[in-house]
Amino acid sequence: QVQLVESGGGLVQPGVSLRLSCAASGRTFSSGAMGWFRQAPGKEREFVAGITWKSGITYYADSVKGRFTVSRDIPKNTVYLQMNSLKPEDTAVYYCAADPSALVLRQGRPGSWGQGTQVTVSS
Repeated sequence: QVQLVESGGGLVQPGVSLRLSCAASGRTFSSGAMGWFRQAPGKEREFVAGITWKSGITYYADSVKGRFTVSRDIPKNTVYLQMNSLKPEDTAVYYCAADPSALVLRQGRPGSWGQGTQVTVSS
């Protein structure tokens, strides 16, 4: 079992940037993928971004392409989500996720989830 701990959420104004971090521990894996999902009030959880652990291939939801960047630090077992030009509609609880299969993660069925961190974008 992989344990995931997110950090970096907060209350920010529209247009600013924020970086989320997710540290993995426990049964980590050398392949597979990690990524981010979010859930806004009254909405279903949705995929945001993912990165394959070994090759670093990234993939994004259309709603965040060009504004968000996912990256990973292999020695630290940490994945990041750099969020630029934040909008009020980005307000949500952001969850880190991991799975041995990048496809399974992209399909929204990862085996491991973090506890979530709140991001609020408001003036």
